[in-house]
Order: sequence, then C-alpha cells, then structure tokens
Amino acid sequence: MLRHLIPGLVALLACLAPLSAAAAEPVEIRLGVLQYGTVSWELDVIRHHRLDAAHGVRLEITPLALKDAAAVAVQGGSVDVIVSDWLWVARQRAENRDYAFYPYSRAEGSVMVRPDAGVDSLEGLEGKRLGVAGGALDKSWLLLRAYSRQQTGRDARALVEPNFAAPPLLNQLMLKGELPAVLNFWHYAARLEAAGMQRLISIDEVLAGLAIDRELPMVGWVFKEGWARAEPEAIAGFLKASAAAKKILAESDAEWERLRPLMKAEDEATFVALREGFRAGIPTGTVAQAEAAARQAFAVLAREGGAPLVGNATELAAGVFWTGGGR
Repeated sequence: MLRHLIPGLVALLACLAPLSAAAAEPVEIRLGVLQYGTVSWELDVIRHHRLDAAHGVRLEITPLALKDAAAVAVQGGSVDVIVSDWLWVARQRAENRDYAFYPYSRAEGSVMVRPDAGVDSLEGLEGKRLGVAGGALDKSWLLLRAYSRQQTGRDARALVEPNFAAPPLLNQLMLKGELPAVLNFWHYAARLEAAGMQRLISIDEVLAGLAIDRELPMVGWVFKEGWARAEPEAIAGFLKASAAAKKILAESDAEWERLRPLMKAEDEATFVALREGFRAGIPTGTVAQAEAAARQAFAVLAREGGAPLVGNATELAAGVFWTGGGR
C-alpha cells in the first residue's frame, strides 16, 4: 500500500518545492539615496555583509543628485524608501499624506569658527558673517535662532549676518578665510575640525539649552505607511539590516578601514573625525523617546519657522514615527 503512495507523495513534494522556493525569495526594496551622502557607507556595509539577504530583503539602490529628487521619487512611487527628516513627514501627514519616519541618525551640525576670528562665544559673532547651510528654514538654523534669543536676548538672525549657501561652498569659503564662521551639517563640520577650525557650539548643546532631549533624530528612513503596512516583513527586515550595519560600524574599526576609500577622507584626522561623528549619531534611544524629542522640537521649530515650514500643523501629527518594528 505504502509503495503505491510514494509516487503520489513525490509528485506532491515536487509541486510544493517551487512554492517554498518562491516564499523564500527576498523581497525587493527600492531605495533612493543621495549619490555621495554618508548613507552610502551604511548601505555598503549592508551589501558587503549580505545583511539584507539575512533579513529577507534585497536592496535596489537608486542614486539621486538632490534632496528634492528623493521626495519626488518616493511621492511618484519610483522608490519605496528615502532618507529625509521628520519635519517633512510631519507636514505631509498634516496634509493627509500617509508617510512615516524611522530614525536613522541623530548626528547634528555645529557652528564652526576660524581660530583667527577672535570668537569664543555666541555673543562674539555679533555683526559677523555666518555661513548657514540648508537655507533659512533649516532645522539647525531655526534652533540656533531660538537658542540665541534665550542666551543673548537677540535672535541670531539679528545678531549675525547670515549667508546661506551650499555646504561644500561654505567649507571652501571658511578655509580660504572669506567667512569667519559657518553653521554646517555634521560631516562638513567634522572636516572643518580636522582642518584646524574650532567648534563654537554644537546643535547637541543647543538642544540641551532648549531643554530638548538629545535623542532627537535629525534624519531617518521615510516611506509610505500604506506600503509598509502591505509589506510588514519587508520593512521590518530592512530596518533590522540597517540596525545590524550600525552595530558593525559602532564596534569595528576594521570595517571603517574597509570603507576608507568610499569616505574620501583627505587625511587621517578627517577620517577619524568622520568615523567618530557617524558613531556619535547612531540612535541609542527608543522610537518613543525619539518621537517625544521631536514633539518638543516641533513646538520650537513651528514658532520659529511658521507656516512656510510646518504648513497648517500646530503640533506633531500622530503616526509620523513608525512603530511597526525594526530594531
């Protein structure tokens, strides 16, 4: 009797085998990231160690030239995930668009000054040109304005002469001596520090002065909530792969040596500054803690930036931070 059943069992297993193989196939996730951004370091670690495959996903990376191109790409559906800030997501959700944010980095910029500028305090910047990256609605600039008002009684916009420009240009102008001080993003500030410029105040210190939790994430993975709900294993696998890559980067100096060519560090001091700056930005708190910090910051930023920054939102909308799992 059993002998007669065996051919049927073999046929059944043959039919089920392709289904099992298909179920084991990794889910593709389309990422849109800036071509030369620091995110590429983490993505390289994911690919090198096959962390995506280990967590059931396969990354398809689309390099983008501009930050605005990332927003267009995710809105148009040509990519699933981008890197952006929670303020963008907050405004989208306030306008009934279902984007979500998951913390990627809490690395902040700094106000850097030339050693020959004779500046050792915020008040010392009075009347001087301050190069500012990111434009008049950049989070760091708005936070600095609020902090300046608290510390000196004057809005930084009135205290200094702000000069808005692209981050690489600001670094060039400062190194040439054409700007005495700049407020730049963390990796540009790290390069300046390695070149002998001095850190006057970090945004981390600004946050503390404004009584905002320092676990405030500055950028994160951004995606449509509807997509994440439809692909729960994909988003969870991707976020776990991201966390695993960060663990390697936090603990392994050898991994950074492997990444050195990708970092384009001009010298050892720059390499170390970039490595340690990235490590300092790895989130250590919970998503709930990050959301609470963002809620604190939103109140300050909405007051400073107004409708051009936050639209009609009066508080951080529910659902901005993704809590569906990842770490």
